[in-house]
Amino acid sequence: MLLRDKVVIVSGVGPGMGQALARLAAAEGASVALAARNQNFLKQVRDDIVAKGGKAIAIPCDVSDEAQCAQLAEQASAEFGGRVHGLINSAYYHGDWSVIENSDTADIAKAVDVNCLGALRLTRACIPYLRDGGAVVNVSTMATVRPYGGEHGMEMGYAIAKGALNTLGKYMAADLGRYGIRVNTCRMGWIHGEPVEGHIQSMVDAGHKREDVVADIVQHIPIGIIPPEDDCARAVLMMVSDYSRVVTGAALDVNGGQWMAP
Repeated sequence: MLLRDKVVIVSGVGPGMGQALARLAAAEGASVALAARNQNFLKQVRDDIVAKGGKAIAIPCDVSDEAQCAQLAEQASAEFGGRVHGLINSAYYHGDWSVIENSDTADIAKAVDVNCLGALRLTRACIPYLRDGGAVVNVSTMATVRPYGGEHGMEMGYAIAKGALNTLGKYMAADLGRYGIRVNTCRMGWIHGEPVEGHIQSMVDAGHKREDVVADIVQHIPIGIIPPEDDCARAVLMMVSDYSRVVTGAALDVNGGQWMAP
C-alpha cells in the first residue's frame, strides 16, 4: 500500500476532497488524524474509516488558532507513535465572490489568514514530528494561475490567499529541507465531488439541462471529464508517499489539463 505504516494529518476534512483524502490515506495503509472545525462530520468520517478496518482519529481544529494547531500536532503524534510522516494542508476559507470595485478587504484578509497563515501555523507545529523524511502538501487552486470571472464576480480573495500559499510553499521547501522535510503544492482545478454536484444541481434547478452544464465545464478540460474527487485525492497523496521522496518545492497541476504550466 502507498502509505503503509505512515502517520498522516489531513486538515480541512469536509464534504469535498478533504474527506476523500482521509478515506483514501487510510485505505492506503496510513494512520490518519482528521482535522476540521465541524466535529460531527469529522466523527462520521472517522467512524466510517474505522468500520472499514482503517486507523483514524478525529481532532477538531481551527487553523486560525495557534494553540489548536499545536494541540493537533501533539495529539496526532502521541496517538500514533510519536511522529508524523505527512501533513496535508487542505483547510480553507473561500470568502466572497466579488469584483475589484466592491471587494471586501476584511474578507480577503480572513481568506489569507485561514488559507495561507493557517497552513503556516499547522506546518510549524508539526516540524518536530516531521523531521527526517516527513512531507507536507499544500492544497491550492488553479485559480491562482488562471483567474476566474463572470457576471457574479471573481473568487479573488480565495485565489489571492492560495497564491500566497503557493509562495509560502516554496519558502517552506527551501527552509525545511535542512530538517529532511519536503514541501510541495497541488493546484486543483474542477473536482467532481459533492460541492461540484451541488453546483450542477443548482444549475439544473434553474432550468438548465444537466448535460449542457457538464459540457460547459468539460469543454476546456482536455481529458473530457470533470476530474473525479478520488483521483484528485490520489494525486495529492502521491506527493506524501515515498514515490516523490526527492521532489520538493514543486507545484503539481491536478486539473485534467485545463491549465498547463509553462
